[in-house]
Amino acid sequence: MRGLIMATLRARVPPRVVSPALQPCLWRSIANSPRLLDGGVQHAVPPASQGLTLRDYQEECIQSVLLSLEKGHKRLGVSLATGSGKTVIFTQLIGRVKPRSDTATQTLILAHRRELVEQAARHCSNTYPDKTIELELGKLSASGNADITVASLQSILSKDRLLKFDPKRFKLVLVDEAHHIVAPGYLKVLEHLGLKTKQPDSPHLVGVSATFSRFDGLKLGAVIDEIVYHKDYVDMIGEKWLSDVVFTTVESKADLSKVKRKGKGGSGEFDTESLSRAVNTVELNDVVVRAWFAKAAGRESTLVFCVDLNHVAALTQRFRRYGVDARFVTGDTPTPDRAERLDAFKRGEFPVLINCGVFTEGTDIPNVDCIVLARPTRSRNLLIQMIGRGMRLHVGKQNCHIIDMVAGLETGIVTTPTLFGLDPDELVTEASADKMYELADRKEAEQAREAQARQRLRDPESTGRSYNVTFTEYDSVFDLIADTSGEKHIRSISQHSWVQITPNKFILSGPGGTYLRLERIPDADQEAAKFKAWEVRALPPGMSKSPYAAPREVLSAKTFVDAVHGCDKYASENYPFFIIGARLPWRKAPATEEQLKFLNKLRSADDKLGPEDLTKGRAADMITKIKHGARGRFAGIEAAKKKQQKSAIADELYRARKLNEQVSVGPLSA
Repeated sequence: MRGLIMATLRARVPPRVVSPALQPCLWRSIANSPRLLDGGVQHAVPPASQGLTLRDYQEECIQSVLLSLEKGHKRLGVSLATGSGKTVIFTQLIGRVKPRSDTATQTLILAHRRELVEQAARHCSNTYPDKTIELELGKLSASGNADITVASLQSILSKDRLLKFDPKRFKLVLVDEAHHIVAPGYLKVLEHLGLKTKQPDSPHLVGVSATFSRFDGLKLGAVIDEIVYHKDYVDMIGEKWLSDVVFTTVESKADLSKVKRKGKGGSGEFDTESLSRAVNTVELNDVVVRAWFAKAAGRESTLVFCVDLNHVAALTQRFRRYGVDARFVTGDTPTPDRAERLDAFKRGEFPVLINCGVFTEGTDIPNVDCIVLARPTRSRNLLIQMIGRGMRLHVGKQNCHIIDMVAGLETGIVTTPTLFGLDPDELVTEASADKMYELADRKEAEQAREAQARQRLRDPESTGRSYNVTFTEYDSVFDLIADTSGEKHIRSISQHSWVQITPNKFILSGPGGTYLRLERIPDADQEAAKFKAWEVRALPPGMSKSPYAAPREVLSAKTFVDAVHGCDKYASENYPFFIIGARLPWRKAPATEEQLKFLNKLRSADDKLGPEDLTKGRAADMITKIKHGARGRFAGIEAAKKKQQKSAIADELYRARKLNEQVSVGPLSA
């Protein structure tokens, strides 16, 4: 499978939504159901007996969960692409997971949004007509004794409502959109149920998400012990379980350099208010509308993602000014109006629906055949969630066109090309998923060829054609270590301070001299890992002749993006963030005297660096390059340059000799 670190398991997610018009009476029916507790009767039979035929991968996923539980694992993650039938798998697990004891027969389903709660309740009601199903949602209060309780996180945490749920009576806890599971609210519920830490006598926990990744960092690992299944959206497109997708990127020219960022050292997502000021302009909104007219005016149902309410209002008006019937839905839209607009959009009554943060999760709008990403993001999860809204199959729908308004590479944004291992600022036009992968493969092959043939001159006479060769020259080792262009790509997909040593080698410095080394594997087979990473640990002084222990392989991966994410996962668990973060405040401070002393040892007396010339972070990166081979690399470049110059002189002498051998009528030169 493309893009997966080798030895990972398989995974991903979907949802379906109840028609808002049917919700009130449906939930009253469920909440007021007169059905009695049936003593936890199990439905351990295959779902086909209930009139439902599971897809092959759905049954495979269920078996993976059951097998892991039989082995004694407790807290599992399932990663399924949006549109894969996550709720079906959810509900089938309830009947297939055995009780822990005669009394531990109940199931709790947790979700953070009303739509997800209602959706799960509807599926459970249809699948298990002989079980009691109760809602913990708003004013609807469950008894705590039902076979299946479906609860919203906000409701179950309200007042003392959580206390009525006895952990000893539950066999299974299911968490929808489980990438939120490390939020404080979820942790409080899990602690009550005995699931905050790994315990043998706790209920089983299964979390499902479309944006799980084993590279997401330490936090998810604190609650989910292992991901037992993965089904990638690219695989599902190829197997015709999801709609085909074509991608177009549009250079928006948005200036994000001054946009604030959340998280430690500005390593997180863009600040909403600051981002809105940057992208919500008449000029940029006009670019969005013109891009839609140029690429998607013939599409029937376009869903547009904006930054905030102001952006929604402005972009809606911009579409309308050009004669497009565009309508909007936000979190402030009254529920009846929201339901009415969504139903009208599903019926195809208007072509463009604009939103901000409403339809990223748990919304089933299968008719969507175009997605416009009018908001930049630094979150891969958010990007996948937005794209996933257009991946569901629908009658008459051939594919979904994703139009991504990309900004600058330096901002560290995540764009649709980054999902395929391409540079974030790669511009593509109507490229399918396969084409994106082909482009990524060509880029890798091109980079490999450039590395092998760099600075090699072509002889025009040998082919009858001339070539323009573009490469970077360094006049000194100082120019080489000061060049930051190599870090732009890797730091656009990582929050850590990676440094590029050669075109195929990157270093992440940890504490006390320990570091991670990530390298591209030359001439790797198509099915083999193309990248490997090692940890090199610094040894205490006097412990060994060598200052370092032997390198220990950390991971291997097929794509650069997955290799970086895997290394980041390892680093986040083993190295202090204040050392490895790329955007920490200390990196902006002036270089220290010790740093300048190290760097100036290599420089002439009239070319010394001062604290005003370098930041502390820039100096640290330059020192890393020197320690890990920049001087050797520069020597190689110099040798190649001299060889090239020597070859050019020989070529000139050869051409001159050829001219002297020619006889022509006319004066001879002296």
